[in-house]
Amino acid sequence: MYPTEPFPHFVDDYLAYLHEVHPGQASLDGVHLHDDLLEDLSRPAIDAHTRALAGFGRRLHQMDPSALPPTEAVEHPIVAANIEARMFELEVVRSWDKNPQVYGEVLGASLAGQALFAYAPEPERARRVVSKLRQVPRLVQAARDNIKESPGIFVKVGLETWRGVLKFIEVDLPRAFATLDDLHILGDLADTSTEAAHAVQSYIEYLENDLSPRAKASFRLGRERFEQKVKLEEGITLSADRLLTIALRELNEVQDEFRTLAGRLNGKDPLAAWRNAKDEHPEPGQLVAVAQAQVKELAEFLQRQSIVSLPDAEPVVVAPSPEFFRWAFASMWTPGPFETKPSRAYYYLTDVDRGWAPERQKEHMRDFNFLTLWNISIHEVFPGHFLHYQHLRQVESKVRKSTFFAPASFVEGWAHYCEQMMMEAGFRRTDPTIKLGQLAEALVRLARCVVGIRLHCEDLSVEQGMRFFRDEAFLEEATARREAERGTFDPTYLVYSVGKLAMLKLRHDYKESQGGRYSARQFHDAVLAQGNAPFWAHRRLLLGDTADAVLE
Repeated sequence: MYPTEPFPHFVDDYLAYLHEVHPGQASLDGVHLHDDLLEDLSRPAIDAHTRALAGFGRRLHQMDPSALPPTEAVEHPIVAANIEARMFELEVVRSWDKNPQVYGEVLGASLAGQALFAYAPEPERARRVVSKLRQVPRLVQAARDNIKESPGIFVKVGLETWRGVLKFIEVDLPRAFATLDDLHILGDLADTSTEAAHAVQSYIEYLENDLSPRAKASFRLGRERFEQKVKLEEGITLSADRLLTIALRELNEVQDEFRTLAGRLNGKDPLAAWRNAKDEHPEPGQLVAVAQAQVKELAEFLQRQSIVSLPDAEPVVVAPSPEFFRWAFASMWTPGPFETKPSRAYYYLTDVDRGWAPERQKEHMRDFNFLTLWNISIHEVFPGHFLHYQHLRQVESKVRKSTFFAPASFVEGWAHYCEQMMMEAGFRRTDPTIKLGQLAEALVRLARCVVGIRLHCEDLSVEQGMRFFRDEAFLEEATARREAERGTFDPTYLVYSVGKLAMLKLRHDYKESQGGRYSARQFHDAVLAQGNAPFWAHRRLLLGDTADAVLE
């Protein structure tokens, strides 16, 4: 059987469709054809989307991968899994009919993309924001219509997200367009912001007074759905039990290494060393300034060392997290790989809320201690997400360039791997405490792996998950609770540890294949040059490995 159409033509068609139905993500991909639109999440639109995906699946199934050129033969199953994963989410997981946060994040990210990235003149972006704001009541109505039952934790986190979106509309958007001098556009922006804010406020009240009191549904996926989600989205075929065994093994090893190093630093009590280290943190309000200095030092280190290539790029802006995204400890917002001109990236950090009690502020900042913050900056900026995106802009394959096909296990796996790799490369070699911070971050990611699996495949409660993060990864209780709560709505946040372990195995096997010719820079550049792909595909492209064994 031969292809009924060229594979690149199919990819173009499918990607164009995804850009149209997911305009917010398309903008973050660097494609701005639909920037005046919000996602249509009404039930008729979701049903139409499901039918369209099924049609794309049938078209792709008519192609015989063995008749395709080698690279396309690797990309064919990537696209096939992407279609199936999207259908699985819509038809089986169904976040759209149980999680209010989904709608709030779609709106917040869509508006933020227009406000943050100067890909077009300010008046043009402001007009697109006006168009989006006019569609907010429709999005809110879709959320009301679709979500009849919900887990209580989803409503709790959804309320936090929607309150952040409301503040973004009322406070941040006017600031984002403060230099705009077109009175007509400013008038439209004010009017549509008022209408949108009213719709959002009404939905917040509905969540608080109507949905929340009757929110009794379970957040658990169950073992079968969990394993299928990991397989389709990440290309990881291991069972949940096997993944849990690997995570617990690694957790024990990292805990031993952590205790040994901490013990050397603080004599008899290793955990006291970490408690002392956590007391060394930026003052509230100083987090951004400290991180800015770290980013500068990391860039200078990479320029001196032959670890990975540094493409030219606009400087990174370090700033406080937008209100709608404050549930995230830290995040990196980078212009999409298809942007046609350079644009600035934003490294966001969630500083304290000045309205918090002093004790809560102190607890929050303890988890932003200097050692942890170094690893966050490595993960998010250099040589993590930001540098990854600079290499991604140079990738030619649309499948492996677009964020629509990007497995989180590679994206997050690369960034998490970089934390360990920078220690191996000698970053701040004379400061042994920085390694303690790297190990502490590794413990958090491994705890995510354990808690995520047990939340969805066993009967672990959020409270038990909080205690696991607190006792096994040494987090403060408030942060431990937030981590456990995230596992309910982000069930595959195991991708950090799984991706890092897959990256380490790929490096080991690549080094073996190179004999004495191996260099770190050659390996890292080769991996990044392949773009975003599941690890089985990276192994096939780099090593010719046709097995699915991406983990030990």
